[in-house]
Amino acid sequence: METNVAVVPLVDLKAQYESIRQEIDPAVLRVLGSGSFVQGGEVRHFEQEFAGYAGAAHAVTVNSGTSALHLALLAAGIGPGDEVITVAHTFVATVAAILYAGATPVLVDIDPETFAIDVARIEAAITPRTRAIVPVHLYGHPADMDPIMKIAQARGLTVIEDAAQAHGAWYRDRPIGGIADLTCFSFYPSKNLGAYGEGGAVTTNRDDYDRSLRMLRDWGCEQKYHHKLKGYNYRLDEIQATILRVKLRHLEGWNQARRDHAAAYTSALANTSVVPPTEKPWARHVYYVYAVRSEARDDLQRWLKSRGVETGIHYPIPVHMQEAYSDLGYSKGDFPHSELAAEQVLSLPLYPELRPAQLQQAVAAIHEFARSHRPAAEVDVEVAWQPA
Repeated sequence: METNVAVVPLVDLKAQYESIRQEIDPAVLRVLGSGSFVQGGEVRHFEQEFAGYAGAAHAVTVNSGTSALHLALLAAGIGPGDEVITVAHTFVATVAAILYAGATPVLVDIDPETFAIDVARIEAAITPRTRAIVPVHLYGHPADMDPIMKIAQARGLTVIEDAAQAHGAWYRDRPIGGIADLTCFSFYPSKNLGAYGEGGAVTTNRDDYDRSLRMLRDWGCEQKYHHKLKGYNYRLDEIQATILRVKLRHLEGWNQARRDHAAAYTSALANTSVVPPTEKPWARHVYYVYAVRSEARDDLQRWLKSRGVETGIHYPIPVHMQEAYSDLGYSKGDFPHSELAAEQVLSLPLYPELRPAQLQQAVAAIHEFARSHRPAAEVDVEVAWQPA
């Protein structure tokens, strides 16, 4: 890195904490003083508040987003012998949870503009064993839910949304969380709504799913030591719940700040070799990450690092090409849009507390890269698709 260059972090959780310290500290101390640490009033209140925010009748908290996906699949009755359709370009937890339930993941390619599931590829992936579809609202942009729900209803399939990165996103006139049969959220610290540790939730409008989820997360009990189901210890603790209650009050403002920063990036990156993310007219993108594309992604990442700008890659290897999931039976070339995205995407710093000077530092470094780098980076990126 050049000397005396200020570092622009990819995420700055300390800055967020400092902005709400006066609310967080008393809330945590209140829980510590209460002596109630598991499945208490803070969890119940947060579930009510988050259900309302997500436009759902129920919210059931759990200890991680992965647990949310696992229990949603189990609550829907999915198990060995069943197939579940999802995407190749996602964090591996989406596919791992399907395997946890004993089902078989069936992968399809993404829409290269939204990075979400390509709806046109779903029908061809359906077999007599298909039981569910798991669309992933990657990076904070919703999948196109109306046609997905139409396919599912016609085929008798369950739709379970992976909304781990989409807290506060909207599809048409509805918040993500009350559209599908079940919707799964992660409260990992870096998420738009993040705990100070692990956490997750499942939202649903069905009373039967709500009841099953509550038993499954707590050893299958409705009454202590009376086990109706073979359950799990997937409970959210009271300290994380009270932190999430505080942060939920700020989420809309934080999401708007993310959207404002994204708009500034998009405007500033016009006429560069970097392709900004797309927001469809029917979507409210909440920019968990601001994932751009570059044909010279690795060179650009190194250049930005040398200029004090931290970046991330979400995600560098599609699931079907991961060594751990080679037994799914797919090969390189099966999902070309997912593979191209993995080669090109780069996440720029974006979080509510990002200062204008930090954003400008990142943009200036990208423009400098375009002027100084090899010719291939000085022209528009040539890919197999063109943004609308």
